[in-house]
Amino acid sequence: MKKWYAGVLVASLFMLLVLRFMVSNNPMGQGYLSNPFSSNASNPLEWVRATTPPIIQSPVNKSVVISTETMVSSLFAERNISTEERQSLLSWHHLRHLIDKAQELPNGLEAIKQAENAWSSLMFSVEEERLASSNDTSRRRTNEKQCPHFLNRMNATELGNEGFRLRVPCGLTQGSSITIIGIPDGLLGNFRIDLTGEPLPGEPEPPVILHYNVRLHGDKITENPVIVQNTWTLAHDWGEEERCPSPSPEKNKKVDELDQCNKMVGNDDNRARSNISKLNPSRISTSGKYFPFKQGYLSVATLRVGSEGIQMTVDGKHITSFAYRETLEPWLVSEVKISGDLKLISVVASGLPTSEDSDHTTDLESLKSVPLPQEKQLDLFIGVFSTANNFKRRMAVRRTWMQYSAVRSGAVAVRFFVGLHKNQIVNEELWNEARTYGDVQLMPFVDYYNLITWKTLAICIFGTKVHVAKYIMKTDDDAFVRVDEVLASLTRIKAKNGLLYGLINSDSRPHRSTDSKWYISHEEWPEDSYPPWAHGPGYVVSHDIASAVHKKYQDGQLKMFKLEDVAMGIWIADMKKSGTKVHYENEGRVYNEGCKDGYVVAHYQGPREMLCLWQKLQEAKRATCCGDR
Repeated sequence: MKKWYAGVLVASLFMLLVLRFMVSNNPMGQGYLSNPFSSNASNPLEWVRATTPPIIQSPVNKSVVISTETMVSSLFAERNISTEERQSLLSWHHLRHLIDKAQELPNGLEAIKQAENAWSSLMFSVEEERLASSNDTSRRRTNEKQCPHFLNRMNATELGNEGFRLRVPCGLTQGSSITIIGIPDGLLGNFRIDLTGEPLPGEPEPPVILHYNVRLHGDKITENPVIVQNTWTLAHDWGEEERCPSPSPEKNKKVDELDQCNKMVGNDDNRARSNISKLNPSRISTSGKYFPFKQGYLSVATLRVGSEGIQMTVDGKHITSFAYRETLEPWLVSEVKISGDLKLISVVASGLPTSEDSDHTTDLESLKSVPLPQEKQLDLFIGVFSTANNFKRRMAVRRTWMQYSAVRSGAVAVRFFVGLHKNQIVNEELWNEARTYGDVQLMPFVDYYNLITWKTLAICIFGTKVHVAKYIMKTDDDAFVRVDEVLASLTRIKAKNGLLYGLINSDSRPHRSTDSKWYISHEEWPEDSYPPWAHGPGYVVSHDIASAVHKKYQDGQLKMFKLEDVAMGIWIADMKKSGTKVHYENEGRVYNEGCKDGYVVAHYQGPREMLCLWQKLQEAKRATCCGDR
């Protein structure tokens, strides 16, 4: 089970103890989230429409179709920016033909349209800041508090009848959590928690990334208490409900190694309760089943963002898991909405993505990228996948394996490849980060998981057309790369052409189950198996392979495939059919699911683990892992 889950248990139990005194002496929230609603309502968004004041937006006619020429013109127009700022756009203009391939990947065209809007807003903000700073240097924007690490609301008396809303200015990221402390009460005791995103111009409602609906008296399907999870978008309406307890327990899948619905959750026929305290009472019936919420009893519920989905724990026990759905990813979350029969005591959001204040960074100069002379060929170029609000992960990489002497000397270059965000605050933070450190390459599309193959293409372009490298490597911002060992392996292999180096998978098949994160339809890949490919946390290709990828893209012949590491394998297989001699070099020390001693690449490492791994390398001069593994 994930290490963070144990942390959630400890934190939740500690909070329960702290609240014992607070609830008994000063139970805040005499006002209720008192929008009573029918548990059988056909549209779970009714409370949003009924209580939300109309959103003021630019007068955009939703029926107007934006031409591809207009989008390309706006995204790639010449801008009044400095030479320093242009360093983050070295790959940008090479990708202007992505619009021609946008239909080949899910949500491709949508991501470019959203980027056009985000980019225009960002450039307007940059120009506004420039004008302000030229008039008065003291007015230069400071962003240190735009993306707070922690938010809390402890007073519920102001809620009235409009429900509760907590603005999350810079989205969520893996490890973020939202803890809601309250007492189901009122007529039915039913309540809802919604994590919503930003509405697009012209759209009446924002997308719902997670709809968590607690129905203590059942609904049309069951008379027993039930938790219903779902998503909503304007384009696709409500998705498929996930219920806990499930009417089909045999389909209870895993998300982040945790059950979609805890098998212990069910109808508590006896409603057995401890008479000693209403704080953390026993909810377990003689049948061993229990329901985590009950009218009149305090609950501490925590939504936590994992790598595959969002987990809910109640009073320290894991209850549900909800896998992310297409285009509805945690970085999109901009607001927490709570409504229904709940006496709210507090809401705490922690582990939020926040950028580091460079004015107070003592080692700033050592973290900036070194200049790369155009005439010098790199030994290795490393492109790192990252999303806009993963500020901490990028800082951890800068402070650890980007400090290898080969990187600081300029023999190896590292760049983060980051798509735009739908939130302007995040884009402003990212822009400041890019011009401060000089190691961010912005992408002309909004980040979605289905589009990461476009970043692979961008990495190939950078390593062959922007700064020429002998070898090009792709990795992730949660992967620790031993740069010295990668270079040593490439020297040992002595394959200057046709190389794919990494953890090679030569016998894999497409996932045909629609429940899988890696689901591939027969239309996307009709064959029963994939050609050899290397796992995404860390693989290397030789210059000729990366150059051929770029040429195929230029010629309009590059097949786009949403699984980027498999896509590289497919591209190389096509080259092999055309006569390229390919050398597949398997590296068993690339660990794609964690860390093992002796690693070359260790995946799923958070910022703390990255710093720990680096410290161990400096002290012991050996690649040993940190903590449990």
